[in-house]
Amino acid sequence: MSQFMLEVVNHSKCVDLESLCITPGKLVWVLYCDLLCLDYDGNVTDACVLALLAALKNVCLPTISINEETDNPETDLTKRVPLPISSQPVSSTYAIFDDNILFVDPTAEEENLATGIVTIVTTDDKLCLVHKPGGSPLRPEQLTNCFDRSFDRSKEISRLIDETIHSIDR
Repeated sequence: MSQFMLEVVNHSKCVDLESLCITPGKLVWVLYCDLLCLDYDGNVTDACVLALLAALKNVCLPTISINEETDNPETDLTKRVPLPISSQPVSSTYAIFDDNILFVDPTAEEENLATGIVTIVTTDDKLCLVHKPGGSPLRPEQLTNCFDRSFDRSKEISRLIDETIHSIDR
């Protein structure tokens, strides 16, 4: 899952790595995100991508300046700037049954009964990642249907995240 999350961040380019640079060649912000699943009833991938996106959108970094006399960084904890997020990746997982029926957001039981799984990560306008770890193949029209549904879901999820974050008093 850690590798998948890294691929989501890299392929979606949701965080511009240059924006984490404080002093070129010397100082850079390092961000860590630990995700803990408290309950599992299937589709942990989509939940993790959603949690990661919400966490990144809530990051506010303190302002840092370099003291010209000592060449040391000085942090101002009273002034914080939000982490610039350039895209909002959304994961959509589909379970395949009998090489024909597709379920979105499968439960654990549906995952166990499925003959295949496909996860598609999109932003509003970009296909970022397709993960299909074996199982039943998809016909081109099925895959196109999944892409279309994933783009629609991406727009809706992004809207809901933005509304939720803006409703929280910071």
